[in-house]
Amino acid sequence: MCDLSNDYFTAAKERIRIESMVKKRLGTSDLEITPMGVGAWAMGGGGWQFSWGPQDDAESIAAIHAALDAGVNWIDTAAIYGLGHSEEVVARALEGRANRPYVFTKCQRVWNEKREISGSLKADSVRRECEASLRRLKVETIDLYQIHWPEPDADVEEGWTTLAKLREEGKVRWIGVSNFNAAQMERCRRIAPVASLQPPYSAISPEVERELLPYCQQHNIGVIVYSPMKSGLLTGKMTRERVAGFAPDDFRRNALAFQEPHLGRNLELGELMKRIGARHGRSAGEVAIAWTLRNPAVTAAIVGMRSAAQAHGVLGALEFRLGAEEIAEIDAFPR
Repeated sequence: MCDLSNDYFTAAKERIRIESMVKKRLGTSDLEITPMGVGAWAMGGGGWQFSWGPQDDAESIAAIHAALDAGVNWIDTAAIYGLGHSEEVVARALEGRANRPYVFTKCQRVWNEKREISGSLKADSVRRECEASLRRLKVETIDLYQIHWPEPDADVEEGWTTLAKLREEGKVRWIGVSNFNAAQMERCRRIAPVASLQPPYSAISPEVERELLPYCQQHNIGVIVYSPMKSGLLTGKMTRERVAGFAPDDFRRNALAFQEPHLGRNLELGELMKRIGARHGRSAGEVAIAWTLRNPAVTAAIVGMRSAAQAHGVLGALEFRLGAEEIAEIDAFPR
């Protein structure tokens, strides 16, 4: 008689759960992605213009592993995060992993030897960035390559044409944009299909609902939203004391959402998320993510995480959804 341990059955059940997890297709691509993906912005560490302060690489890798083990099947990073460091951390985290996720990254933000950041969409610059990202990520093809910002606006067509050529050459599988408006996406669509848009979206910053999300629905453009927890404000764990103690190089020190009179209101909304989550044994962060996923135009949400503990605090968002009354309760919060 075969004596199989409980661990075997537990692992088998977990594999079945992961394999049966509901995924959505990203726009016109063939990428079937989980409702949330790992956001690797903070994993770039400190010492650059838009950092989240110091970060332990081992903690970043543990966060990625925790997410992948729970069934998350994509990671979003960018060359500019840590001036290349985030991509290197992602590569280290994926070494030897059997369940390799899709890897998304971005171009357009560049830096010089003085670590000064600027924007370029010139063809030769985009090509150099792509080759550098391929090396840092240790991959032959990038699953989704995105223009990070539409700057300079006059060069959007040149940058997008270059991405289209990189796709034809097999260096990237699909191409998308980040932080573009509808008019800029329309300009891109005349050259090559736009697989996805990456906009900021949260209960604190719902502005994209007015024009961008309907536009994406109309043209079958996938939407992967970033900052669904508004850089930590909707985790239910942010306090004025934490804000005051941010590292000197944490970009949030200068963000309007973290300054009064906005801060007090945003912390109150985080408390509302916490109360709603408590009814279901969920975290405030999971409620905040679920609020973004309630919109049918949203394919998935990018969720930043800096440790395995943070990952475990939001992974319930893979399956948790809000009811109509709870959505109305959040939407009734004074804007």
